[in-house]
Amino acid sequence: MALQNIGASNSDDAFYRYKMPKMITKIEGRGNGIKTNVVNMVEIAKALTRPASYTTKYFGCELGAQSKFDEKTGTSLVNGAHDTAKLAGLLENFIKKYVQCYGCGNPETEIIITKTQMITLKCAACGFVSDVDMRDKLTTFILKNPPESKKSSKDKKAMRRAEKERLKEEKKSGKKSPEQEVKAHENGISAHEKLVDKMKKYLNKGSSATQLQSFLGSLSGSSQEIMDALLTALFHNVGKGFAKEAMKKKNYLAAAAAKEEGCQMVLLNSIETFCGNASLDAVKEVALVLKTLYDNDIVEEEFIMEWYQKGVTGGNKSSPIWKNVEPFIEWLQNAESDDE
Repeated sequence: MALQNIGASNSDDAFYRYKMPKMITKIEGRGNGIKTNVVNMVEIAKALTRPASYTTKYFGCELGAQSKFDEKTGTSLVNGAHDTAKLAGLLENFIKKYVQCYGCGNPETEIIITKTQMITLKCAACGFVSDVDMRDKLTTFILKNPPESKKSSKDKKAMRRAEKERLKEEKKSGKKSPEQEVKAHENGISAHEKLVDKMKKYLNKGSSATQLQSFLGSLSGSSQEIMDALLTALFHNVGKGFAKEAMKKKNYLAAAAAKEEGCQMVLLNSIETFCGNASLDAVKEVALVLKTLYDNDIVEEEFIMEWYQKGVTGGNKSSPIWKNVEPFIEWLQNAESDDE
């Protein structure tokens, strides 16, 4: 069976790992009884990890025609004669609305119905929660026919226990003493501010990312201090929208990460430091930022995994960054096991 990439925006990517079968349709009957049979709807729905009844119903809603999926026979029928190309176009719209993450575009999402009867998509890659437009006709059908829950009650209890343990660790770790805060200010902040000021002046000139490496090399300070200052200059006061800003400025991040050996880990450490001082809105998007770095070959998987392992076992393990990064780490591990 011929396969294609999931999502029209990924159609030209030869190495894209998410595939689905190309749609096959068949016109049946004649006159008023004519119907279009989507022959391989079950296989398509399985690739999208969505019930075939959802896609079939979506076709009916969009075409203003009756549609029905037979669970016993696996037959998907839409009243009327419809071209394969037209139905394939509607399927792409369904994927954008009900499959792909609104944050990173990944199709590994789970439909979750909230207590207030709203439909959201939880991304397994970046952890982003997308809010589905409840004005869409299909949402009524989904609320009446909710998807099967992936997590058992045991899994949920285990997650709650883990969350309680994390909160206990946060209480034990406590905050820095006033003396430590003053010492940190005296030793590092003033030098950091000077570097940040130089970075901002350089970036405001409109200098290209290709010129950044030579500029960074001209600065005095350790690689970590320079990278910390760069992130502060690039994303100062950024809250919600941190991931979008990272996508816009990815060329600067790529240039900094390629400056010398070891700079990938330095960049990850700077992201950790930045998130420690940033708003919670920015911290919530850190998984999306990491996925941008990973997808654009700025930071390799081995460095991300090493950084994460050190973080969750180190002195900063109580930081909320690790909870927000965890879905992306799990996605990386699952992707690796799938490849094997």
